[in-house]
Amino acid sequence: MKFRLRHLAIVQSKAALAALPPGKCLICTINAHCYNVARADTAFAEVLCRCDALIADGISIVKACRWIGAKSQPTERCAGWDLFVSEMQRLEVSATPSARKKVMFVGSSEQVLGRIKERAARDYPDLDVVKLSPPYTKTFTPQENAAIVAAINAANPDLLWIGMTAPKQEKWAHANWPSLSIHCHCGCIGAVFDFYAGTMKRAPLWWQRHGLEWLYRLLREPRRMWRRYLVGNALFIGHIIGEKFTRE
Repeated sequence: MKFRLRHLAIVQSKAALAALPPGKCLICTINAHCYNVARADTAFAEVLCRCDALIADGISIVKACRWIGAKSQPTERCAGWDLFVSEMQRLEVSATPSARKKVMFVGSSEQVLGRIKERAARDYPDLDVVKLSPPYTKTFTPQENAAIVAAINAANPDLLWIGMTAPKQEKWAHANWPSLSIHCHCGCIGAVFDFYAGTMKRAPLWWQRHGLEWLYRLLREPRRMWRRYLVGNALFIGHIIGEKFTRE
């Protein structure tokens, strides 16, 4: 079956996201850019189809699902940031000073991870942060890959975040899922690492509430983002029109 938005099982709302059961669970996000990439990348498409929970990280996905009559009808956008806050708060509530919980961040630089650890100590005082900055390469060697898996298994976290940018992070998590002996939720959240560390500024609430966070990022980083948002958004609209009027 070809990758199509109409077939995806997407979490309906933030309330449904918060109600995900405990245990080993791979959580991914989809927005217009991810959709475009998955149309051409079968490995990425497989992850989005097979992950345990998929959330609509983009108002365009919510509206497109409604317009084409997709299998899933999410009622609101659930951004990667929403996933992060929901999971961190849930873990913090379950922890106590005498029974602390462990959250692990895998990805980004030591500088970003250091800032994350400092902020988390203030925001979530009953959580212990474990961090791992993998090599900055397009693909890991077998030795590097084995070392990352071993480090995660040794940490045995109560919550795992992967931040290697899409689609690398999702494909890595999916490919190594059988080797990860974890018992917790794992979220692929990319830019949230930088947002939380403060190394990248997130759009103000007005922009977020009106579905314009993409425009804010484009205005702040036009040279880096113009192709993703100007060309990519047009491509997304074309694909969705195709889904509306064809049955594949």
